[in-house]
Amino acid sequence: MEKFTEKQIESVLFGVAVGDALGVPFEFRPRGTFHAVDMEGHGTHSQPPGTWSDDTSLTLCLAWAMSKHWDTENILKETARGFLRWRDDAEFTAHGAVFDVGNATARAIHKLRKRVPPKKSGGDTVNDNGNGSLMRIAPIAFFVADKPQAERFDIVRQVSSITHAHPISVLSCIIYVEYLLRLLKGDDKFAAFEAMQKEIMDALMNGTLKNYFRNEITDCFMPLILPGNKWHTVDKSDIKSGGFVVDTLKASIWCFLTTENYRDAVLEAVNLGEDTDTTAAVTGGLAGAYYGIGNNGIPPKWIEALAKHETISDIAKGVFASSENQ
Repeated sequence: MEKFTEKQIESVLFGVAVGDALGVPFEFRPRGTFHAVDMEGHGTHSQPPGTWSDDTSLTLCLAWAMSKHWDTENILKETARGFLRWRDDAEFTAHGAVFDVGNATARAIHKLRKRVPPKKSGGDTVNDNGNGSLMRIAPIAFFVADKPQAERFDIVRQVSSITHAHPISVLSCIIYVEYLLRLLKGDDKFAAFEAMQKEIMDALMNGTLKNYFRNEITDCFMPLILPGNKWHTVDKSDIKSGGFVVDTLKASIWCFLTTENYRDAVLEAVNLGEDTDTTAAVTGGLAGAYYGIGNNGIPPKWIEALAKHETISDIAKGVFASSENQ
């Protein structure tokens, strides 16, 4: 099976969490009304510096489930249990309180509380395409890495569908995980992006995604995934940073491709405005995987500033141990 190091798992989890915490003070603020340069506090949610939000909490729920089990069914069940523990008991939170939850995620958790199975709990209408599954999907890359394409795609679909089951959300998560996997394997970020474009388009046109997605579903992705399109050349004014999942996917990849280190990538994401924490968290997963920790990677001082950074490290160790036992 594909082997990843404990440090790689840590880099992805911290990549998400640091980006999230950088964005929390500025969430919902319009572009151009602020300029983030470091880890700050207070602001929108009146939280101390280093506070992460639901983005990291739900990411940790998935990673925690993976630290306990290394099979799809149990990962789904434990992730769902983790979501309930987070929402009802404030576990997996930075300071023992839930201060941010998306509408689609809240509806899905309500269904889980009513014992609806996780495979059926996520909303599947066109209005259920916030970025709530994309923001937490990164850890599953370590689980699906050695699986055939069709199985990878289906597992990502199932994990997304705990809260977001519409094909637009599912495809966003598939694209992100496929790109993330190439970065984890050490590919150049531009070469990895081009390879992802080709793979996704081949799968949509002639392969494993052909019968799942319709043209009206995939049209919004085309500027990003059409082979040969240089996404990093798009002007910033054309990058949207609200809560629509495709906008978050496009913005995060753009921030990653147009910068040369972790710090600049996540600060670029925060300074796009609007859904600052999620855009930076999703960007941070990519940049953490690619640059690691230290040097051009995640600044250690930002990790040390994170609330419960030891807990995040422990969960990463658990995921690594679980993967090693297979």
